[in-house]
Amino acid sequence: MRIDEILASRGPSFSVEFFPPKSDEAKEQLFATAAALAPLKPDFVSVTYGAGGSTRQGTVEITRRLKEEHGLETMAHLSCVGETTDGLARTIDQIAEVGIDNVFALRGDPPRGQSNFIQAEGGLGSAADLARFINSGWDFCLGGACFPEVHPEAPDLDTDLDYLKRKVDSGVQFLVTQLFFDNQIYFDFVRAARAKGIDVPIIPGVIPVQSFAHTKRICDLCDASIPESLERGFAAAGEDPEREFELGVAYAAQQCTELLMAGAPGIHFIALNKAPATRAVLGALRSARPWERAAAVAALASSAE
Repeated sequence: MRIDEILASRGPSFSVEFFPPKSDEAKEQLFATAAALAPLKPDFVSVTYGAGGSTRQGTVEITRRLKEEHGLETMAHLSCVGETTDGLARTIDQIAEVGIDNVFALRGDPPRGQSNFIQAEGGLGSAADLARFINSGWDFCLGGACFPEVHPEAPDLDTDLDYLKRKVDSGVQFLVTQLFFDNQIYFDFVRAARAKGIDVPIIPGVIPVQSFAHTKRICDLCDASIPESLERGFAAAGEDPEREFELGVAYAAQQCTELLMAGAPGIHFIALNKAPATRAVLGALRSARPWERAAAVAALASSAE
């Protein structure tokens, strides 16, 4: 099923992001995670690329197996790093052949050891170019990335949103944000995007913290900030894994509840191929259904006027 149809026909969507494993043991863990999360009925799952498109074939194969063997709706990430349009076309054909309806169009990060993106000879230079290329010859639902705290290469938010508008105009039908921890950043970003004429769904990306040190490294790589209050909370946990896990789950559940009550179209969980934290948060949200409480409060307020 196409993700644009999922977003249009249901309540908030819940999705999970995986990355392609690099060993047989890691592959077993990924599929065990998928099996553990399947009973909570995620609306779709996605599979990322390694830096520089290093796991291109792994992405297609893992995405296929998640769909065929686990019954999960899937989205394959695709980047144009180090690839010609002919090579991209072959990969897109493979994605279509295994029955995947959704593609996440990315420019992609430079290969390890390179600081700047270099457009391959005969290739494409941006996610907008890739979205336009895909739409010219294939019929997929296209997703795209956005950056509430501004893309690291953009000089300012206004410039970043101008480019994001071009990406949407090139055929991207929904957006998923980079991870963030302060919901006000998301709310401000959505308002600014709407003011630019960007009207597609903007799904917040949330990471339920399992290891603070690991999460902090991820944030350093993608320029995502961690609120001082949250950092103090993890410092108080004293690097105890159980206490960090409990704090991470509690914070993510509260964060997601606020986002959904404010009208976010869903939550995209960055699970890091591990089930426990995402399963705990998603299970709590499925049980509490905060978006329905928000609707009931709004209806009550309206009837009192």
